[in-house]
Amino acid sequence: MPSRVLATAFVAAASAAIALALPAVLRAEVDPEHGRQLAYTCYGCHGIPNYKNVYPTYSVPKLAGQHAEYLTLALQGYRSGERSHATMHSHAASMSEQDMQDIAAFLVGQPLKPGALPMGNAPAKAAELCVACHGPDGVGITPQYPTLAGQHADYLERALRDYRDGGRKNPIMAAFVAGLTDADIRELAAYYAEQRPALTTAKHAMWFVEAEKPGK
Repeated sequence: MPSRVLATAFVAAASAAIALALPAVLRAEVDPEHGRQLAYTCYGCHGIPNYKNVYPTYSVPKLAGQHAEYLTLALQGYRSGERSHATMHSHAASMSEQDMQDIAAFLVGQPLKPGALPMGNAPAKAAELCVACHGPDGVGITPQYPTLAGQHADYLERALRDYRDGGRKNPIMAAFVAGLTDADIRELAAYYAEQRPALTTAKHAMWFVEAEKPGK
């Protein structure tokens, strides 16, 4: 298990690695309206509260309140194969960098802000491995780090196992989670799922159509 000193080194390495990706993420001006027009394919899963991935079965992640920059990096990972998910790869493979940024900006809405008091007692592993990037309240400390607060616990479990077992090929996260047991992962996922303010399910595209009708 990495020590706190080693964990700090990993954080520095992660920041350097993410910095290499920033030009692709931040170069263009985002257009949320363009993202709204493209996001209809996303709502089949991400616009339905508590919707489940079919196999393996786990909750589709909440996106509203997430960092748009992180979501763009995630889409790039699905496109490149760094993240293993056939449906997401199929969708992301057809997107340009601009499409990814615009869709992300639209879906996330207003990102959650750090600074809330943590809910409950943080597991020891959270202080050792997670807080430096994801904050004590589960809000990513930079826009490139994901916010975990209020995310579905079973989705967080799946993501952590994928990082540990190779379903997500990220050497930084793999190093952090390499020594986690399944029990550790369940404890961390449950803790961050309880944090508030929380991520929420993106509002379905039809909500925006209704809101734009005359008299609404």
